[in-house]
Amino acid sequence: MQLSGKNARLRHAATLIDLRRGERGVLDYFDLPEDVALRLMELGFLPGGVVRAGRSAPGGDPRVFEVDGSEVALRRETASRIRLKSARSASGPE
Repeated sequence: MQLSGKNARLRHAATLIDLRRGERGVLDYFDLPEDVALRLMELGFLPGGVVRAGRSAPGGDPRVFEVDGSEVALRRETASRIRLKSARSASGPE
């Protein structure tokens, strides 16, 4: 489900997987089936919202992301299809 601009798929965009632990990113759009995108929005993953990368399982999958005051574990496959507008280090402003 694409939620930002008709040409958003044509741009190269970072994904949640590109964030290192402690880094933040601003959500842009989802490249996911509509039902999955809607469920993520219910959990707080909203375009324009800030998400912070947290810890991961020993094998790196799943990874935990902090969004809207909650921690949510996502599989690598899902996180790699959530696009970011921008990313910044944990020390940057919110």
